[in-house]
Amino acid sequence: MAAHLQRHGSCRAFSALSTTAAAVTASSRATQQSSLLSPSNNGAPQSTARLYSRPSMVLSAAAAATAEAVEAEVVEELPTNDNDNDLLKLRHSSAHVMAMAVQEVFPEAQVTIGPWIENGFYYDFYFPETTDAETGETIPSRKLTDQDLKQVKKRMDKIIGKNYPIEREEVSREEAKRRIEDIGEPFKLEILDSIKTEPITIYSIGDEWWDLCAGPHVESTGQLPKKAIQLQSVAGAYWRGDEKREMLQRIYATAWKDPKQLKQYKKMMTEAKKRDHRVLGKKLDLFSIQEDAGGGLVFWHPKGSVIRRNIEDFWKAEHIENGYDVVYTPHIANLNLWKTSGHNDFYRDGMFQQMEVENEEYQIKPMNCPFHCLMYKDELRSYRDLPIRWAELGTVYRYERSGTLHGLMRVRGFTQDDAHIFCLPEQLQDEIVAVLDLTETILSRFGFDKYDIMLSTRPEKAVGSDDIWSAATEALEGALKVKGWEYGIDEGGGAFYGPKIDLKIRDAIGRTWQCSTVQCDFNLPERFGLEYVSAEGTREQPIMVHRAIFGSIERFFGILVENCAGKFPFWLAPVQMRLLPVTDAVKDYCDDVAKKAQRLGLRVEVDRGNERLGKQIRNAEKEQVPIMAVVGMKEMESGKLTIRSKNMGDLGLFDVDALLGELTRCSEYAEEMSMMGEKEEEEEKAEE
Repeated sequence: MAAHLQRHGSCRAFSALSTTAAAVTASSRATQQSSLLSPSNNGAPQSTARLYSRPSMVLSAAAAATAEAVEAEVVEELPTNDNDNDLLKLRHSSAHVMAMAVQEVFPEAQVTIGPWIENGFYYDFYFPETTDAETGETIPSRKLTDQDLKQVKKRMDKIIGKNYPIEREEVSREEAKRRIEDIGEPFKLEILDSIKTEPITIYSIGDEWWDLCAGPHVESTGQLPKKAIQLQSVAGAYWRGDEKREMLQRIYATAWKDPKQLKQYKKMMTEAKKRDHRVLGKKLDLFSIQEDAGGGLVFWHPKGSVIRRNIEDFWKAEHIENGYDVVYTPHIANLNLWKTSGHNDFYRDGMFQQMEVENEEYQIKPMNCPFHCLMYKDELRSYRDLPIRWAELGTVYRYERSGTLHGLMRVRGFTQDDAHIFCLPEQLQDEIVAVLDLTETILSRFGFDKYDIMLSTRPEKAVGSDDIWSAATEALEGALKVKGWEYGIDEGGGAFYGPKIDLKIRDAIGRTWQCSTVQCDFNLPERFGLEYVSAEGTREQPIMVHRAIFGSIERFFGILVENCAGKFPFWLAPVQMRLLPVTDAVKDYCDDVAKKAQRLGLRVEVDRGNERLGKQIRNAEKEQVPIMAVVGMKEMESGKLTIRSKNMGDLGLFDVDALLGELTRCSEYAEEMSMMGEKEEEEEKAEE
């Protein structure tokens, strides 16, 4: 959502104005733990982003698991605000129509802000206490109900049917203030005061209703599809995100271009509910949030830890192979470090309070980058030393209000898959290409091969010369062209310290998630006085690149759980194979097989219960164990195993060594087992 702020206007200038107290949409959560330097994306409007689909070379493990997991076919990918400007306009105008409808149905309502969001829009309203005209009694502020939403939607349909023109008007600050005072909207006055540019723009619906806004909008209300707009829910939100200010009521809604898209979205949401990582995390015993320890702090259970360790081991191996050094830095540092980096000035609200150590203030780290800057500065570097690539799975801590916390998607302590590259200007494009190659390699391992890509350029307020911004932007764009990836350009959407590339992944049911980012930084090298000795013997400032691929381990894990609906691919499954003894007489044989498999690095266990075989199979399938080995006297005497795959059913009889060799190969290359055993071969011979 933060990527869609406009320069002013009550309907979209919401990031600094309001924080939900009861519900946070997925899009707002999406940026929190992929940001490397700042708490949110820059506020410039975005241009159209394109979808890049990586060609499929082999059936990856995650892709295979995903194909089995999706029970209902998704007919087509839904458009997004990023890649469909008409949809964005439709949602923005629908928000205005809803606000107008609310004030017509409930005249006491006061409007505040109403932006578009990932799958629709919302509007915040204040309902003051009123006085009964006849009795003089005080009437408590209205609490919106489902029935109220039905009335509002009915009035919206009426407004749409009248086909009012939606028109833009530019007025002076004084004129805007006069109009606001005339209609008695105190929140709009506060919004007007927050707008620093002129002229002030207003959008009106006929002569009936207007709001401070910078657009864009459709031309008339008649262009809005009645049957593709649905009011969803009501939540609480404090004005300006301040618990001491007024409690507002937020109406969430979804809007699409036609009823078919709305139907598909509702189908997607039904599927998403089944995949909720919080529910699956508990059901599969992967992780927990222990409220006795504090909100937003993740406890990794043994099974979840196995998956995380495999993710991290793969991440480290790929980085080392691609020329990175893996480093480790402290969790805490003297406050002066954060003053030097600028975080204490610009990011203080997102940091926990300091602690005193021997009469000095220390800060638990919200970022990893200042530590890497100190390491770089530890010795004088030569141009021959560059590029330097340092990667770290660094755990950071950021303050989040309790009302915004959400499972693994928004937490207070999380591990960024952080890396920093220090390079020469002429090395930048090649380094960015290498980062994009590595990003593609890592994400595709987990079955993510469709990306929405955005290149964000210099904002109005920025550090660094025009020349260095131009060269860096050209390098980023050049790298995208080398990759052959389609991308959108967000003019003015870069961070103040440099241009960036953001990459969203698309999951099995069509949702997009912000994960990977590559950001040039001209700020920290200057603040820390980073230098290298050039070929000419002069002291020069290196280019610093921040990049993350997952964003954070916690959030990516949550996305992965929902993407595969808890049915992890074989190489990630906490238990890859379970041996199911039919009788106690074969348990020693099962133990021997399990130990042999474990020595090969496979995660194999023996069912220790005394259940019947059918119950053992059902338990294993319920726990999403991908491979089950049925072991009876016949198997023990022949030194073989009867194999059942959760994805493919019965596979037949296998020699133990051959089976373990195949499973080891599948685990190493992230593939699902598809080899058939002797039973299949015998049936084919019989048919011949």
